[in-house]
Amino acid sequence: MTLEIIPFIKNHLLLSLGWIVLFIAIIVLTVKSKLSKVKIINNAQAINMINKLDAVIIDIRSADSFKKGHITQSHNILPIDIKNANAKTIDKFKENLIILVDENGLSSSSIGELLVKQGFLNVYTLKDGIAGWNGENLPLVKK
Repeated sequence: MTLEIIPFIKNHLLLSLGWIVLFIAIIVLTVKSKLSKVKIINNAQAINMINKLDAVIIDIRSADSFKKGHITQSHNILPIDIKNANAKTIDKFKENLIILVDENGLSSSSIGELLVKQGFLNVYTLKDGIAGWNGENLPLVKK
């Protein structure tokens, strides 16, 4: 079997390189997520943190998306304001548990890393974002 691998790699060089790059990317992303200070939580964990630990929800979606439906008592802060450290309204929450919510759970981790660098102690991201929250028919406030 191992003798068949070398000719396959020679005949399918781009495909083989693609698989190697993909494999390395998966390893790097896995290690990076394990070492990250920003942890991903599910909806049940978020509800528990909100109800029992007074977690603060920061919704990083656009104002229009926020108005269409958001988790109760969420603060709508745009990522650009966090990147530029212009989000003075959340500075008072540096020692609170922070739960970041985006549209689908893809962009909140990088914003969470910025918050950690800005001195926030306990930053979490909601897995699957507001789409996952809505998918489980959890309540949303609409303005």
